[in-house]
Amino acid sequence: MKLAEALILRADIRKRMAQWNDRARTSVAVQEGEQPTEAPDTLFAEWNAMVDEFTALSVRINRTNMRATLADGATLMEAIAQRDALTLRANGLSTAVGFVTNVQPRYGRAEIKTVATVDVAALRRQVTELTRQRRELDVQIQAANWATEMEED
Repeated sequence: MKLAEALILRADIRKRMAQWNDRARTSVAVQEGEQPTEAPDTLFAEWNAMVDEFTALSVRINRTNMRATLADGATLMEAIAQRDALTLRANGLSTAVGFVTNVQPRYGRAEIKTVATVDVAALRRQVTELTRQRRELDVQIQAANWATEMEED
């Protein structure tokens, strides 16, 4: 199985877990005299099976990410961490730009005037550059995901 397929499978397990929450809500507590829509014991067994499958798959994915490398020699694990760092940096700068550009209007001279203490255009250029770097790195990660075979148990 390719790493990308395992990632899709893990995402599917997460979706099933979210759906399980809705099913459990209608089965673990009912009005007196009513029957649950599903047997709670069966639901809990299904939950434990999903957690086991998710855990085993995550371990294999993480092992594979530590072994697989990109063209520049960085492991997938390092590339994913770098992609996350680029996202955090861009989000932080975008938040700062939002603070500056969402200034409340003044309706009279007596109201306090707010002024920018940063160069908004420069921050936006930095955000653009960081998001470009993130996109390019993400393409490399996705290519490696489809080219890499999963670690065996």
